[in-house]
Amino acid sequence: MLAVEERRLETCMTLGMLSKEQAQTLGMAGLDYYNHNIDTSPENYGNIITTRTFQERLDTLEEVRSAGINVCSGGIVGMGETRADRVGFIHTLATLPEHPGSVPINALVPVKGTVLGDMLADTPLAKIDDIEFVRTVAVARITMPLSMVRLSAGRESMSEATQALCFMAGANSIFTGDKLLTTANAGDSKDAALFAKLGLKPMEGEEPMRMEAQMELAE
Repeated sequence: MLAVEERRLETCMTLGMLSKEQAQTLGMAGLDYYNHNIDTSPENYGNIITTRTFQERLDTLEEVRSAGINVCSGGIVGMGETRADRVGFIHTLATLPEHPGSVPINALVPVKGTVLGDMLADTPLAKIDDIEFVRTVAVARITMPLSMVRLSAGRESMSEATQALCFMAGANSIFTGDKLLTTANAGDSKDAALFAKLGLKPMEGEEPMRMEAQMELAE
């Protein structure tokens, strides 16, 4: 990780649940950020995930924070949840002992053959509408004013108008590049053209760049 820091990059890892010892090892190695999303509200969590409990996720975030690593934690909207679930998801993050330094807001990317992908194919109304997504971004910004609110997965399917509304609502960070994990993502050139159209510029200064090709936006 020292070689990464010498290039003015910041490291961010996603490795699932962590024990106290594992978090401390990563902290001593110089890890900057650890990504561990809570995904949805405590009330809706059991409808989405059955392999780990919600409390186990919160415990991992606590171990990460105690090890001196910056927390990156957000979730996914558009999974058939209610507005109350979206409120619960944001409320959980906003009432942690410290606000996450980075809050990714993902829109579900339906993948055919998965439970959620097939559900949305059969029930199109379950998909969150654009304005409701923008509202979620706005509430994250209001409740966690110093966090980087990251417009993350699902951006490929969003119109330029929807993305512009998200930036106006308080999103100030994106993932850029041609691919985001296993799904397509808007490429660098497409993002550059959109930012030029909207008059947005990447932040400049002495802050290290993000290793995962995150782009932070100046106000």
